[in-house]
Amino acid sequence: MDLSRLVQEYLEDLQIEKGRSRLTIVKYDLYLRRFLDWTHCASPADITQDIIRRFRLRLAQKIINHPGKGKVGEALSRGCQNGHLIAVRGFLRYLTKRDIASLAPDKIDLARVPERSVNFLDAEELENLLNAPFQKFGQKPLAVRDNAILEMLFSTGLRVSELANLQKGQIHNRSDEISVRGKGGKTRVVFISSRARTALQKYLLLRNDDCPLLFIRWDKGRGTLNKTQKALSSRSIERLVKSYVAYCGLGKKITPHTLRHSFATDLLQNGADLRSVQALLGHSSIMTTQIYTHVTDQHLADIHKAFHSKRRKK
Repeated sequence: MDLSRLVQEYLEDLQIEKGRSRLTIVKYDLYLRRFLDWTHCASPADITQDIIRRFRLRLAQKIINHPGKGKVGEALSRGCQNGHLIAVRGFLRYLTKRDIASLAPDKIDLARVPERSVNFLDAEELENLLNAPFQKFGQKPLAVRDNAILEMLFSTGLRVSELANLQKGQIHNRSDEISVRGKGGKTRVVFISSRARTALQKYLLLRNDDCPLLFIRWDKGRGTLNKTQKALSSRSIERLVKSYVAYCGLGKKITPHTLRHSFATDLLQNGADLRSVQALLGHSSIMTTQIYTHVTDQHLADIHKAFHSKRRKK
């Protein structure tokens, strides 16, 4: 069977049956086309462990040469290399499901990656960032919108793409809960704090349009919110956060995901358990949530100090 055609059918399956996002489909398409181009496999039977080994070697040697895809001149990160392997492994699972003979998916092991470090904001940094729109623009509509965005990111722990896709109809006056669709099409409930609720209400009072999108673009020419149903993109929100970080002079790299980290860290520091944080973040595996165990380290240190060697003479 033609491998290129099978890849296309797999991508269609991801979209229709699995409900994967457009971004995921585009990424998997890139990774699998790259696999076909580099390995010259024409049929499922051509995929062998030796082919995978050579593909991994090529990934390790690939140098970034496109601005925006990483630092030009650097090699692909381990995480990006694993992304390619995950796409190939998923494709092999699809072939197995269709009883098409090829390499077993479990023959592909992922590369070890360095343990992720978590960057989060302390209380003072957080307040400075959340108040930055008003400090910079006063009470202008742009400041009201941007403050609502920042408060929502910290209050809910939403991914930036999840925030960008929110609609006005998801915000209810009598409920502090929002049902959102996250990675892999999975739905979860997130909660709005009283501060975020106030910020949202203030922002929605400025909206007298029929556009269903929650956060819309700012029309620089007119100095008003753009009411032509143009959503504020994930990239725009990233630039927005970056601009306020620079305005505050925080002196470190902070992205919308930093506010997600800060959300999780805040919960754990105030006594939440890891399983609950996992559910609120929408992590499929508790292993992903365990990157926040640094937060509980101080708690363990306090326990050690309070209870260890109490019976020994000083």
